[in-house]
Amino acid sequence: MPSYLQEKHQINPEIIQTVEASEKNLASIFLELNHTKEENQYKVIHAMQKHRLSDQHFNWTTGYGYNDLGREKTEAIYATVFDAEDALVRPNIVNGTHALCLCLSSLLNPGDTMLSITGAPYDTLHQLIGLVGNHEQSLKNLGIHYEQMELTPAGKIDQEILSDKINSLKPKLIYLQRSTGYSFRTALTIGDMEGVIHFIKKQLPHAVIMVDNCYGEFLETREPTSIGADIMAGSLIKNPGGGIALTGGYIVGKASLIEMAAQRLTAPGIGKECGLTFGTTRLVLQGLFLAPTVVCEALKGAILAADVFQKCGYPVKPEPEAPRSDIIQAIRLDCPKKLMAFCKGIQEAAPVDSFVTPMPWNMPGYEDQVIMAAGAFIQGSSIELSADGPMRPPYHVYFQGGLTYAHAKLGIMKALQHLKELV
Repeated sequence: MPSYLQEKHQINPEIIQTVEASEKNLASIFLELNHTKEENQYKVIHAMQKHRLSDQHFNWTTGYGYNDLGREKTEAIYATVFDAEDALVRPNIVNGTHALCLCLSSLLNPGDTMLSITGAPYDTLHQLIGLVGNHEQSLKNLGIHYEQMELTPAGKIDQEILSDKINSLKPKLIYLQRSTGYSFRTALTIGDMEGVIHFIKKQLPHAVIMVDNCYGEFLETREPTSIGADIMAGSLIKNPGGGIALTGGYIVGKASLIEMAAQRLTAPGIGKECGLTFGTTRLVLQGLFLAPTVVCEALKGAILAADVFQKCGYPVKPEPEAPRSDIIQAIRLDCPKKLMAFCKGIQEAAPVDSFVTPMPWNMPGYEDQVIMAAGAFIQGSSIELSADGPMRPPYHVYFQGGLTYAHAKLGIMKALQHLKELV
């Protein structure tokens, strides 16, 4: 009797067999992921219990939002979960880029130096920094100096080069991007970052260490702020929102730095004291509660994609058995038609807008056209199953998300089938 995959989703039986064979090979890895998921789940529950979360905190106020109990409770819980002194968690932080921008623009002043030690930051920060364009509000035009150092070919931070940069530049802020972004490298693990952060603290104790934590939350049982990062930021419609947060971003870290970011978000003298949550508190906290499980499901999907496409002859990063520190799976396709076919398959697997064909377009904040497959319940939610990539050689596609493992698995089969149809 034909399976539902064959009968309703028209998946070729050979592709089903290919994917299921990979699935069996990965069983022990998947089992290990469950241990991390459980530890993170217990951590989230403990934080909610510690701060005595109650259903009264799901109510919301009007106007200025003074004494918004839910907002204050959410930020206390986030601070505990991420081993930080304080947090800023707001629906009017529109995305991860905005959260990162708040940090950089509030902490850096004219004459200061920012040093990125993981290469160029993600594409959407290039205009803010002044790497491209000539925006009058870029850090460059505001008199802030920017330098970067590249990772080693193995994707690590060279401490000898870092030492030279620290001594010559005396940077005010040192920036690390945990995730791969649109590069072909593995994400920085907590172990990778821990030694580097301790090294920086010893060399330049007063420097602010900032981490872009997008896509990395709950991949390990510790976060960058657990090992000495001073401030980090991310998006609620990625990992920590659990797929149900409607919008928003977060910043966690030292209380003095969080206050500076809050003053930038609102106005000097107001800071964290105002700002409505617009009734989103329950979804934000329920999403946080679900996040360890959702992230684990997405991670299993990424590992399955790595194994399947590697066995089909495509270079992948990271490889199936490599340590993981974000939910992104990069696959090198070497062909624009294959990139479009892959994204078409992911879109066809979506519960929303499955009938749409993704096409490359000039997406705001990107230098190249980008193709993006994302049939999500929350617009732009990349913890939901999605795939995207810039239309430039070598045509990497970045596969991520999946609220359920079964959905990620279906997307992999659809993408593989479309690739095989091109041959």
